Amino acid sequence: MALPDDSASQAPAQAIRPGRSLWADAVRRLRRDPAAMACLAVIVVYAVLASVSPWIYPDWATSYDYDHVYEPPSRAHALGTDEFGRSVFQKTILGARTSLAVGLMANVIAIPLGVLLGAIAGFYGRFVDDLIVWLYTTLASIPGIILLIAIRFAFLSVVLFEGTAYEVDLGHGTSGIYLPLAVTAWIGTCRLVRAEVMKIRELDYVLAARATGTRGIAILFRHVLPNVLHIGIIQFSLNVIYAIKAEVILTYLGLGVGTGIPSWGRMIDAARTDLVVGRWWEMVSAVGAFFFLVLALNIFGDRLRDVFDPRLRTA
Repeated sequence: MALPDDSASQAPAQAIRPGRSLWADAVRRLRRDPAAMACLAVIVVYAVLASVSPWIYPDWATSYDYDHVYEPPSRAHALGTDEFGRSVFQKTILGARTSLAVGLMANVIAIPLGVLLGAIAGFYGRFVDDLIVWLYTTLASIPGIILLIAIRFAFLSVVLFEGTAYEVDLGHGTSGIYLPLAVTAWIGTCRLVRAEVMKIRELDYVLAARATGTRGIAILFRHVLPNVLHIGIIQFSLNVIYAIKAEVILTYLGLGVGTGIPSWGRMIDAARTDLVVGRWWEMVSAVGAFFFLVLALNIFGDRLRDVFDPRLRTA
């Protein structure tokens, strides 16, 4: 009896589609998502404008024009002028630089810190885990905005000079904003990474590495951390939103960036009394720029979570 010829069922080697890594598959999925690409384009435009704005408008802070104070939007000034006759459009672009700088710097500090502490807590457990959990639980028990204000006040110092008290800001500029934000923004990342590492440390390839005598620190950095980096990327995109909103709120409360630094929060604070007399353009400009950036970051962050989370990915 002749055996069935199964050669036709065997695909040639060159016809076998090579596998894709998690990162390559994520990039492919993002490219096929029009909403993600549109939001990425918006974010890139904001970033480019924020980067080049100091060179485009180097003299904005001193470009007073008292003959054109509080002018409504016109051909000369697309978004009108402020109380010093300066362009609100230029002010809005420069404010984007402040917000993005705070969001970027706060998360450059917070995300690596959260990933590292979460990985250490989840991998080693025992008293190391107890200590890190106690630390972030204590910080998380304090309302976020209260903690931010308290840390922000820690940068303020009162100096007496010839009998007069002067308030000195030790965190002048954006550093006094992103450092307090970094102290609080790592908590969520640490929790997520810790939970994921507690599952990864029990997988076969980690147990096999232990069986071969590989040191724990080598397993942590070689086998565990690369498998939780996607959580850091997702959290980075989401935490930027938190940092930008916190900067606007703190600046509105008078605890943000110093005087003379353009900021959306300072624009909103300055324009709140202008609405009564019908001067709406500065408020609309700041809120509109803030809205579109946060919306783009929100949607893009959701898309990143969808493509990186194994539970949401399909074959």
